[in-house]
Amino acid sequence: MTMGEWGLLFTLSVLWGGSFFFNGVAVRQLPTLTIVAARIAMAAVILWGVVLLGQRRRIPHGWRLWGSFLVMGLLNNAIPFSLIVWGQSRITSGVASILNAATPLLTVVVAHVVTADEKMTAPRLTGIVLGMAGVAVVMGADALSSLGVRTVAQLACLAAALSYAVAGVFGRRFRTMGVSPLMTAAGQVTASSVILLPVTLIVDRPWQLPVPGFDTVLACLGLAVLSTALAYVLYFRILATAGATNLLLVTLLVPVSAILLGVVVLQEALLANHLIGMALIGLGLATMDGRPLQAVRTATACNLRTKTWLG
Repeated sequence: MTMGEWGLLFTLSVLWGGSFFFNGVAVRQLPTLTIVAARIAMAAVILWGVVLLGQRRRIPHGWRLWGSFLVMGLLNNAIPFSLIVWGQSRITSGVASILNAATPLLTVVVAHVVTADEKMTAPRLTGIVLGMAGVAVVMGADALSSLGVRTVAQLACLAAALSYAVAGVFGRRFRTMGVSPLMTAAGQVTASSVILLPVTLIVDRPWQLPVPGFDTVLACLGLAVLSTALAYVLYFRILATAGATNLLLVTLLVPVSAILLGVVVLQEALLANHLIGMALIGLGLATMDGRPLQAVRTATACNLRTKTWLG
């Protein structure tokens, strides 16, 4: 990748890592559904502005397409956002982000089960074993002995990663339908907003909630504008120029920014098992990707050739 693409990748990792930070601020004063509904509704307005005004495209129509948008919105927005926000009301943003890094691992499993062209390979299986071992280390030994609130919150974040994985496989259909990626992003947040907003009004009754503080309002704006709308724009820009394989590297970077923001700003504690687990998940992702191992082999071969020439 070029330096510009690396810059966009790091920026995207900060935006997505920042979502865990913004969640950590917002859950102190607002309930889960209110946070998620505000995030996706505001992001929908912004993304349609980009599509209609920036790209001069029309709103697509057709029940089949909008039905697909609805499924994608539920799997990629409403369900995982709600699970993560609820989980973060009980665990730290750093732990939630580490568990979310299991998404590519679970995507490989889902793709193996439901697709014909993305089957399991030895490196992928090895990576999954290492990564899920990391997840187990993060959750800790007490998760096996008792199903406490903290364990349930961690399982909720892991379920969100599974929802993202299913969405990743389901979303492949939009390419065959001729729908642009940015249109898909706008369509899915719109469809999920249509479902989630009425539910939020019934369950949370936002008009009865205490007026949130300025920091909570800024956190919700950050979730919608930065971590959703702008992040989607950058995501599809990197996808178009650097490709899907390079884009997966962002998964390794997101927990870093989320942990730094959580520890420095929110004063969250990070335990040794969290760091060890994150390292194992990162090793699993690197094993699946294959490029780090190839780089080591190339470097080793170059050193051997150099020693032979000097000798």
